[in-house]
Amino acid sequence: MSLSSSPKLIKGGLVLLTPDGSGVSRSIALQYNPDSLSRSYQVQGSGGDGGGARAQPFRLKGPAIETFRLDAEIDATDQLESPEAHALAVAHGIAPQLALLESLINPSVDQLMSLAGQSARGTLEILPPAAPLLLFVWSQDRVLPVRVSEFAITEEAFDPQLNPLRAKVSLSLRVLSSDDLGFSAKGGSLFISHLRSREALAAKSVSSPLNALGLSGLF
Repeated sequence: MSLSSSPKLIKGGLVLLTPDGSGVSRSIALQYNPDSLSRSYQVQGSGGDGGGARAQPFRLKGPAIETFRLDAEIDATDQLESPEAHALAVAHGIAPQLALLESLINPSVDQLMSLAGQSARGTLEILPPAAPLLLFVWSQDRVLPVRVSEFAITEEAFDPQLNPLRAKVSLSLRVLSSDDLGFSAKGGSLFISHLRSREALAAKSVSSPLNALGLSGLF
């Protein structure tokens, strides 16, 4: 029995928007929140030590390129306990959930057949279809446009029909900034909102006194 005052667990996940960002196509909540979430940054700068006779002042050309890395676990146990999902889990294990994640990195069959038809008709310039805009959601304060840069699945348990019952999914998500999407696009505006919230959060941090660094002053 759970206490009524227990906080509701917010799950991280992914949201697929239409390519123009005007509507939600689908949302994917992680079954279990990962124990860790790693972030790395590639600084976008110019100047500094360029190897010339005189170093130039370092300048930031744009937002750093941020990448999230996480491992998500998927287990059929919870579905077997749910009356609504029991039949699906018995028939397919967690294969439907894995297939849904795989759809993030593959065009649909209809899109591939359309490209094949254009090629057969001799279309000179064939443009791949625009992919849905993907958002990584880690609380309401971190909603970022991303693209999947690395994706791996390790299936760890199977039923008698060899349907996967437990798996670990490793995701690497590259954040798309206003440099990638522009300022007027939905994804670009979401990135700017995120950057603004990070600036507001940084402003709340208390500055350390100089004497904590062993300095009495700089000027």
